[in-house]
Amino acid sequence: MKILDEIKYKIIRNNLNISVIGLGYVGLPVAFFFSKKFNVKGLDINKKRILDLKNKKDNNKSYQRQELDNSKIIFTSNYNDIADSDIIIMTLPTPINKKKQTNLKFIYNSLNSIIKIGIKNKIIILESTVFPGASDDHFIKYLEKKSKLLINKDFFYGYSPERINPGDKNNKFNNISKVVAGSNKLVCDLIFFLYKKVVKNVYKSSSILCAEISKIVENTQRDWNVAYVNEIAIICDKFKIKSSEVLKLSSTKWNFLNFKPGLVGGHCIGVDPYYLFYAAKNAGYNPKTLLAGRNVNEHFPKFLVKKFLSYFKKKKIKILLMGATYKANCNDLRNSKSFDLRSELLKKKCKVDIYDPNIELVSYNRVKFTKKPNKNYYDGIIISVDHSFFKNMGHKKISSFGRKDCKIFDIKKIFPPKKNIIQL
Repeated sequence: MKILDEIKYKIIRNNLNISVIGLGYVGLPVAFFFSKKFNVKGLDINKKRILDLKNKKDNNKSYQRQELDNSKIIFTSNYNDIADSDIIIMTLPTPINKKKQTNLKFIYNSLNSIIKIGIKNKIIILESTVFPGASDDHFIKYLEKKSKLLINKDFFYGYSPERINPGDKNNKFNNISKVVAGSNKLVCDLIFFLYKKVVKNVYKSSSILCAEISKIVENTQRDWNVAYVNEIAIICDKFKIKSSEVLKLSSTKWNFLNFKPGLVGGHCIGVDPYYLFYAAKNAGYNPKTLLAGRNVNEHFPKFLVKKFLSYFKKKKIKILLMGATYKANCNDLRNSKSFDLRSELLKKKCKVDIYDPNIELVSYNRVKFTKKPNKNYYDGIIISVDHSFFKNMGHKKISSFGRKDCKIFDIKKIFPPKKNIIQL
């Protein structure tokens, strides 16, 4: 098709106009690496986020000031500024609500805005994680209905599941393998050609549906694997033995998958299984095991609190919870299970301070953070996230926050066994 040939010619000449909508943990890296080759505008409706990025400040700590200073990205919060885009890449959050149901309002709000500026002759690429069939059955049809334009004739659509790993300094957008799909084969080939300009390994999917499911399967598998060892930890606790030793012995077999017990949260692993369950139900199949792992992981904080408090005779103890993010070495607080630990502790009438040096915020969702833990103050300390900062702090420094008989629950096993350390 003529328009696709024109876009390919622009890709070849590095004269393509790309806009990335949503500049969070996923969108900013996407914009950053595409801007090395093409003209890129980054849009976010959060005006403070845009102001910070214009001032070369990334509060997500994905990029340093110097990196942003050398970047050619044009930042904006106005959709009219991206009207000249050849390709629009959407990297928007897709959370679930309290009933574990999908929430796609951010995508629909953005679709409405790009329809207003015009989608004719444009390629719209979605990188957000969605339930299987969302693009074909909902987004493309919505675009056609609202714009009165036809897919693969007047505009085009693609999908590439995001694989950004916040806090990971080694696996970045340009060296993480990418999957791409298009609304037809020609579109898929063009998107493949585009991503190959900035990403080392790119793989074509035969359909958007396959690409959507592949993303969810990745995270659901990991959720299952961690749920398995979490349940092993619960069983070993019943036998009054350490799961860490059991898993270490099991890992001596060459094909054993070496996962460790822990909290499972975040915007992907803690959410995606519900998307797959929803899609499977709509397709007429009632999954038998899909959410079993999710249920184990959702209830694991309750087990951890019960285990830790069993070491104390008195009630209303003072606890320092070290770690607020959902994983190590990042500042992403979304769906962090450390907050579930805190809630469970509060139910048991404990006084809880939560400390995380990776967080600059004073509070989050009405939870206040402690900037500097008191010394010789806490009855118990829980290390819920294995930040490098905590490892470097060392056992002696962390122990100084507690009283003489303070117990330290080292959930992620960042320290060698010691007298006052409790481990799974």
